[in-house]
Amino acid sequence: MAYALTLGTVSFFLAVIWGRPLINLLKRLGIGKQIRVEEPEGHQLKTGTPTMGGFLVVVPVVFITGILNIGNLLGFNSIGQSTLIHIFCLGSHAILGAVDDWQGIKGIRGRGEGMSARMKSSFQVLFATILALIIYFGPPHWDYVGVPGFPDFFQIGPWIIPVTVLVIVGMSNAVNLADGLDSLAGSLASLAFACYGLIAYLQQQEPLMIFCFTIVGSLLAFLWYNAHPAQMFMGDTGSLALGATLGYVAVMTGQWLLLPVVGFVFVAEALSVIMQVSYFKWTKRLYGEGRRIFKMSPLHYHFELLGWSEMQVKERFWIVGVLCGMLGVALALI
Repeated sequence: MAYALTLGTVSFFLAVIWGRPLINLLKRLGIGKQIRVEEPEGHQLKTGTPTMGGFLVVVPVVFITGILNIGNLLGFNSIGQSTLIHIFCLGSHAILGAVDDWQGIKGIRGRGEGMSARMKSSFQVLFATILALIIYFGPPHWDYVGVPGFPDFFQIGPWIIPVTVLVIVGMSNAVNLADGLDSLAGSLASLAFACYGLIAYLQQQEPLMIFCFTIVGSLLAFLWYNAHPAQMFMGDTGSLALGATLGYVAVMTGQWLLLPVVGFVFVAEALSVIMQVSYFKWTKRLYGEGRRIFKMSPLHYHFELLGWSEMQVKERFWIVGVLCGMLGVALALI
């Protein structure tokens, strides 16, 4: 644990030091966030804020994890086992998110719109399937699930493949939907990775624990610049990568059944969109006019339109995230 926390601290300093140069570079390249007109009026002031800030998180994590793997190849027991699959999960989704951000900035499909949903989801499923096949056919060969109340893991065989795809794709989209307020997605993601890092520690999965806390360190550095009023946004570059990696980590601990608890706010944000869209289509077909459950989705916009300030929404969602994280770790101990 001391090693993991130290690397998390190193990750923080690496990220926070190059945060300002990254912001300046993004500004020079004209990589600014395009705010959709349907978002709450107060958000229009954020137009032009540098995005693709997810690189601030991803690059230090990939660098540190890569160095540790090189140390292994040179005969040093720096991380215990290869963690290249971790890098693939984080890096592949970061690249996908970066392409999506770039297309949205350049207005290829319209103002603020990136890749088509079909194209993006196809790549998400592809990457998740590759990860699932590696996880099952190994190394590492892993096909277990933990159930609260039972001390031993249950082996589910090839069912781990569709489960992994569902968890990774679902959480990738959930974190992406939650990335709408200053520091909301980043703070919740840091909590979730810290929780799964602790679970990995309790399971003596040291390489996974190290990876989780390295991400936490970089996320804290990102929050340094993403605190309200945000100087940069993570964009899909960060949200898709972090969401997919969180799902991957949950699978690798065997505690993916607890992901809706640890990542409750992320799941709630995703469900609010599904409910809103489904209800609108159903009522439009039934009554000829679409109706809505929420004032706006994802869920954080609903509370903003109820009169909560942006920071009230963020802080209250974060409090819920802390409580759910505590509960999730407790259930993992049962």
